[in-house]
Amino acid sequence: MSKRILTGIQSSGIPHLGNILGAIEPAIEMSERATEKSFFFIADMHSLTSIKEAQTRIDNTHSVAATWLALGLNVEKHLLYRQSKVPQVTELSWYLGCFMPFSRLSLAHSFKDKADNLEDVNAGLFTYPVLMCADILLYDAAYVPVGKDQLQHVEFARDVARRINSHYGKDIFVVPESRTSEEVMIVPGIDGRKMSKSYNNFIDIFLPEKKLKKKINSIVTSSTPVEEPKDPDTCNVFNIYKLMAAPEQTSALRANYLAGGFGYGAAKKELFELIMSRYGETRSEYNRYLNDPAELEKVLQHSERQASQLANQKLLEVREVFGFK
Repeated sequence: MSKRILTGIQSSGIPHLGNILGAIEPAIEMSERATEKSFFFIADMHSLTSIKEAQTRIDNTHSVAATWLALGLNVEKHLLYRQSKVPQVTELSWYLGCFMPFSRLSLAHSFKDKADNLEDVNAGLFTYPVLMCADILLYDAAYVPVGKDQLQHVEFARDVARRINSHYGKDIFVVPESRTSEEVMIVPGIDGRKMSKSYNNFIDIFLPEKKLKKKINSIVTSSTPVEEPKDPDTCNVFNIYKLMAAPEQTSALRANYLAGGFGYGAAKKELFELIMSRYGETRSEYNRYLNDPAELEKVLQHSERQASQLANQKLLEVREVFGFK
């Protein structure tokens, strides 16, 4: 029985600190414990539902790939590939779509969120969940780690896999299981709300040093005077810092807040130095990959050749069952 883990990655630009702490680093740690090959695909075809500019898509994809590689994803053991470079997924998507009821797709969150203004809904957005099912079922993935807002996609994949297995009386597809964490890290942004590109309150750790320092200095704090004690738990700077620091570092910073005579400027300096220390090598690796697109392509294509071989094997099986041998 397959124990493969598959994760889809949005190609919406440079991942920010919230993405790194809340999703990327946990996924890489999970892959290091995996006993089988894990599949990490960059969903560049999905992005066409909203991003029409070709160069934007290419730049976003390169930034995402460089981030995962710079953070240490082991591409000798696991696969990091672009969805568009394994176009077999679109063939499988057609087969699956022929077993997916219209009424089921009309319940998809991605469609319902825009259903009040159908002018904003293209066919790609409506059939988006079918392509997501194909992403999962093409590789016999057993486990799909997702956030709670993505559980529906895995349920769609489970449903269509069961429909087809039942119709043909054989286990053509592995019925995948979702994996969610009850302890998903919520990373506050510079304004205290959840860090998000939609709020424009994110920290890009790959900014040049001066711009990164300026971004950290823009974190919203209270007007408590320097000399007075401060509550660290209500401070955005401290709440970001403690997600990355060692326990003894967090304790020391907390003591400074409570003692007084310690300003927010000093706290921001501590946060800046922590980020530079923790991600110094990651920043260098990220820039190395972006400045050497040939090397980045080499790494991606190595995974894409393997993914393509596995996709072909699955499609041969599916075509035979469906009568397309």
